[in-house]
Amino acid sequence: MTTESDITPTPADRHHPLLKLALELGPLMIFFFANLRGQWLVEKFPALSELGGPLFVATGLFMAATILSLVVSKIVLGHLPIMPFVSGIVVVIFGSLSIWLQNETFIKMKPTIVNALFGVALLGGLAFGRSLLGYVFNAAFQLDAEGWRKLTIRWGIFFLFLAVLNEVVWRNFSDDAWVAFKVWGTMPITIIFTLAQMPLVLKHSINLETDGET
Repeated sequence: MTTESDITPTPADRHHPLLKLALELGPLMIFFFANLRGQWLVEKFPALSELGGPLFVATGLFMAATILSLVVSKIVLGHLPIMPFVSGIVVVIFGSLSIWLQNETFIKMKPTIVNALFGVALLGGLAFGRSLLGYVFNAAFQLDAEGWRKLTIRWGIFFLFLAVLNEVVWRNFSDDAWVAFKVWGTMPITIIFTLAQMPLVLKHSINLETDGET
């Protein structure tokens, strides 16, 4: 099984940019729509009532869409992006538990588990002298050791922040508000954070060809 960096464009990625975007966003959009129109979906497809209420119907469709997106990614793009792959595993495990036990807590805690896992992995690796972020991003850009260290710390803390933020939202707001935040809140926050790291990336970028000549 081959996995690739989320930001490293393969030839297939360059030829199918819209497909890659659809595969990453599609499952979330289906989750949002299914939760919003859960009752309508049950009326149109009575078999879905076996899953439970609207959030459980949305969870089941989210799981199916996630698995389908990974299969299509493997077939068409030729690889499985690391973060969607790990997230997909957690989606299937926690989604199945939610539906089986009819307990919404499991699917609501999925973002907490995934983000905490990434955060702890990054900061833990750094504690042992390894910048795991470099294995993900090094094909897109090259940084000096200090740059990788700082970027890894920032991303590690950011993932832990997202984990805490998810806990605050699902424990204090309605199901609809949590689903809307999951789809329309997390992504803009991540994009803004990513753009905010560009000054650090530019400051610590190195040119391997130039370094090799000196």
